Amino acid sequence: MPIRPARRFRRAATAAVLAVGVAAVTVPGVARSDSLPPAAPTDATTGAATATPIKHVVVIFGENVSFDHYFATYPNAANTDGTPFTASPRTPSVNGLTGTLLAANPNGATPQRLDPAQALTCDQNHGYSAEQKAFDHGLMDAFPANTGGGLSLAQCLAAVGNNAPVTTSQDPANNQAVLDYYDGNTVTALWNYAQNFALNDNSYGTNVGPSTPGALNVTSGNTYGVRCGPARATYWPSGTPVNCTLPAGTTPLTLTAATTPAPGGPGAGPATDISDADPYYDVCSYAPSIQGGDGQAPAGTIAMGGQNIGDLLDNAGVTWGWFQGGFENGYVPGHGVPPTTAQICAENHANVGGHTVTDYIPHHEPFQYYASTANPQHLPPTSVAAIGHSDQANHQYGMADFWAAADAGNMPAVSYLKAPAYQDGHAGYSDPLDEQAFLASTINHLEQLPTWKSTAVIINYDDSDGWYDHQLGPITSQSQTALDSLTAPGACGSSPAFVPKTSTGTPEQARCGVGPRIPLLVVSPYSRRNSVDNTFTTQSSIIRFVEDNWLNGARLGNGSADASAGTLDNMFRFTQEPVRTLVLDPATGAVVRSHDPGRSPLGGQ
Repeated sequence: MPIRPARRFRRAATAAVLAVGVAAVTVPGVARSDSLPPAAPTDATTGAATATPIKHVVVIFGENVSFDHYFATYPNAANTDGTPFTASPRTPSVNGLTGTLLAANPNGATPQRLDPAQALTCDQNHGYSAEQKAFDHGLMDAFPANTGGGLSLAQCLAAVGNNAPVTTSQDPANNQAVLDYYDGNTVTALWNYAQNFALNDNSYGTNVGPSTPGALNVTSGNTYGVRCGPARATYWPSGTPVNCTLPAGTTPLTLTAATTPAPGGPGAGPATDISDADPYYDVCSYAPSIQGGDGQAPAGTIAMGGQNIGDLLDNAGVTWGWFQGGFENGYVPGHGVPPTTAQICAENHANVGGHTVTDYIPHHEPFQYYASTANPQHLPPTSVAAIGHSDQANHQYGMADFWAAADAGNMPAVSYLKAPAYQDGHAGYSDPLDEQAFLASTINHLEQLPTWKSTAVIINYDDSDGWYDHQLGPITSQSQTALDSLTAPGACGSSPAFVPKTSTGTPEQARCGVGPRIPLLVVSPYSRRNSVDNTFTTQSSIIRFVEDNWLNGARLGNGSADASAGTLDNMFRFTQEPVRTLVLDPATGAVVRSHDPGRSPLGGQ
């Protein structure tokens, strides 16, 4: 079938990319002439003027998937099990795993295809330093030793109680689970969305590292500005961490957004977040016995200074909200007996393997790190009409609040959706089948609403989980700290070695980026059809889209990556009629029906 050639950096080109700084890589790509409409429409629901016909953006922010882990062989599926998938012959190829990378991978083991019976796998190492070491100066050949922990597929499946059979040929002694991938027979919904809408195969985490940095980067473009936080999760140039503690007389159930951490101070702090610690302004951060399903024992909290996209939207009067599974169960002060932290934070569900998982994970909620946008007690909105506006909920909600507003014709202009943990896709406690159920049921519901004709759903992920991806991105954010090792000891960028700054020098920020390549899809009546975009983008490109569409291109400043993030415009065609829908079976990901006048649905049926 006709395909376009795969785009891949040669090692010499990779070395050249490693040597450049920000100025050489901040050009985001050229927007097509049909990217913008002739006039700025007004959203009758939100009252906000927009630069494009998109009046509602819904960001579904998943967990821990590299691009190759889900799209290595797109659009070709094995079709030996699971849901059948046959791509249109007009489907463009992606920069995935070629025959050479599948047969003679430089990591010393052969990547293996995982099937639906192997949906539950173990979590990989996705630490800030570990991922840089896995990249091995751009050779991308040191994943098993650094992010995989040396686990074979059989060991990985056994670690999560998945007893799916593994043959000898599939799991030789030297196989490393971190290299393995799924295809369209398991992640069928995502492949069908790619077939019928737009996929980007050149999108990356803004920085290397795990969930919290990714969550901050998709909402503020900045992991710098830590006011206080534990040494294990933050980088302090002085080497002396400032831990967050509650002021005397304060308990988790009396914590408010006005509480100032002690010690601490006003304004942005001198540290950088590099890992997962819980948000200071969240009652659930102080309930370790019921901590979320990712298995991480909380060890301190983080409070951020600076501003995020919510602050800019508030200043402009644009409605917005973060909606996360399990965030519910707050209470109205003065109305009844206050609940315990367990009652607020312990809602749970069972994943496809029957394992019970606590729905709410605090360090996946980025707005709770900022006093300006936090809802520490998980207070509910004062009414459905107030959702998206500033009230006691302060734009932080449970998932039920999103549907209450959307079904009432009150969907906020900008909505971030975070699935309950068992459906967020994070290996170790979630999986692609539970994630697929959330994605398909959510988008099916959105397509039934009158607002669909002006909606764009953006599917993106917080980090790669350490899963193998063969493509190194450019260095847009150099970093020279003791934690860096991408280009040299103590360096991510052109510096030959780590040189500690003096007390009068500029504090170094541990913001090595970009990080691993991750999936990015746009599902909208206005997205291009069966399109693979190769515009360089990051998680912070989503902030840029919001800023350009609603805020006349305003930027967050203070070093936010929104200023250098690539554009999403090339994934849209704003001159087409907004009439397209694609309904998928949440259980199988197969196409149930579609509405695209004159065209049949593409992909798995």
